[in-house]
Parts: sequence; C-alpha cells; structure tokens
Amino acid sequence: MAKNVLILTGDMAEALEVLYPLHRLKEEGYTVDIAAPTQKLIQTVVHDFEPGIDTFTEKYGYRVQADFAFSEIDPSRYDGAVIPGGRAPEHIRNDSAFIPLVNHFVETRKPLAFECHAALALLPLGHLKGRRCAAFWSLKPDLIAAGATFVDEEVVVDGNFVTSRAWIDHPGYMREFIRLLRG
Repeated sequence: MAKNVLILTGDMAEALEVLYPLHRLKEEGYTVDIAAPTQKLIQTVVHDFEPGIDTFTEKYGYRVQADFAFSEIDPSRYDGAVIPGGRAPEHIRNDSAFIPLVNHFVETRKPLAFECHAALALLPLGHLKGRRCAAFWSLKPDLIAAGATFVDEEVVVDGNFVTSRAWIDHPGYMREFIRLLRG
C-alpha cells in the first residue's frame, strides 16, 4: 500500500533539509506533499560555517513549490510528516493552521521527523516535555527549558519522533524515519 508523507515548512527552511527528505522518500515510492503557510514557491536557504565566524552564515538556496497551504491539509491522509530546520520553524509555528497538523501526528503517534532548528516549531505546543531529542547544538537550552532531554547524536528515535542535529545526519535520520513508516 502506497504511503503519503507531508513536509511542513516555509520560507527560509534549510534547503538540504527540505530536498533530501523529499527526494529520499520519493525514491522509496512514497507520495510526498509539501505544505507551507500559503501555497507558493518558497525560498530555502543554505546554512554553512565560514572561517572566523562564530555561528552559521545564510545564503539563498533553491526555490521549492509548496503544493498546499497548511489550511488545506487533511492530516489523516498522511502516514508521517517531516519538519525541516532552518529559520522556517520559528515562523511556521505562528500559523494557526500548523498547530492542528502537528497535534494530529503527535496524538495519533504517526512518525514525525524534525531536525536541526525544527524543534522550535514544537516548543510552544508542549510536545517535547519528557522526550529525548537531537537538535542543532544551540537549541540545547531551549529543549531543556521545554522539559526535553537534549541528545548530541546523529539520530534519536523516541516513540514516533525521529530527530537529528542537522543535514549532516541525513543518512541515519531518513533511515530511521523510513523504518517507522514501514512499521
């Protein structure tokens, strides 16, 4: 039976964190839809490290079509969801139509993958309390304040959550997410 996966993102998402899951899941035969606050061509970014700079830099990445607006999505049609990192999570968490989508995947215990800065999208919803999560190192205080356990590993599976630190961890991250999708 074919499975459907939803990518929840928006402008300024990390390019590799949108495109790698999109392509890897399609390669496995899944139908993948991208949803954003509005149905449009979203602008991704590339975060990288430059010598002498203490944090990551940001450059424009590829443009990616959002197939649907969050408000158009029926989450019951999907077997799992991915939330890419970048700066999009701090924006999309403020969209009222995003909240019931995330709540659906948490409450139904369907696989939910989020990496890097994507934990920011879940923080205000209280879903990280008591969970083990990998994330970008600078989010450690945010995860701890939310009642989560920060784990500095390639991939962490905690129930239906699959988390990783960043795009460098994609092989393990997608391997574990696909394993959960397969049941």
